[in-house]
Order: sequence, then structure tokens, then C-alpha cells
Amino acid sequence: MSVTRETLILSHAGAMQALAAAIAHAEKIGIPQCVFVVDASGETIASIRMDGAKYLSMHTARAKARTAASSNAPTGAMSFEFGTAAGIASQGGVTHLPGGLPIRFGNRLAGAIGVGSGTGDQDFEVARAALAAIGADAV
Repeated sequence: MSVTRETLILSHAGAMQALAAAIAHAEKIGIPQCVFVVDASGETIASIRMDGAKYLSMHTARAKARTAASSNAPTGAMSFEFGTAAGIASQGGVTHLPGGLPIRFGNRLAGAIGVGSGTGDQDFEVARAALAAIGADAV
């Protein structure tokens, strides 16, 4: 067993490029959004609350990004009961709401993005536009 492992890190330049693409797509569909880009450990690299986005969506967008990074999976699939319990246990750090996607390159986790303020489908659409802009794996 190895005592080390190789990691992949999303750069701040990559985070900013993803954020810019998310903003552009949110403007294109006419839905102002809150967007968080986090590293693989769930720490924030970049974030924004667009003009007109719901201010409480900052909390849910961050939780979506952190949940996607932690689970290495899109958010929104866990049961309501489990998601509620996990949200309470993590003091809002975990959510079952849709709109969070892992950022992977070659199936290796580098971070995650969380989007909030639209419907779940709109949030995922904006997140997927950000992934495409940086050449991340499609989710």
C-alpha cells in the first residue's frame, strides 16, 4: 500500500473561467444565479451572487458545491429524509437540492460547482455550461 496519492487541483484561473461561463449562461437564459466553485476538499475558490439572485441561494449554492465535491456525484439524488438529516448534522454544509456537480478531468475529481437561485434544472444547466467551458468531464 502506498503512503501517498496523486491529486488533481483546480487552479484559480480554471475556477474563474468556470465562473465566467456560468455567469454568461445564466445571463443567456435570463436567470440570475449564485455560483460557487470549490476545490476537491470543498473549500471555496471563487463565488458570485449575480445582480437579482436570491441572497439565501448563496448558502445553498455553497452547500451544493461542497456536497458534490464530498460525494463526487451530482446533488439531488439522495432521499429527502437523508438529505434533511445530513443538512442538520453538517450545519447546512450538505444538501439534497439539485444544482451541484463534481468537476472531474479524466474521471479524477478536481473540485465542484454549485449553482442556486433558479429551478433545479436551470441550476444544473448553468453548472454544465461551466464544466464545458473548462473542458471538464460531462456529468
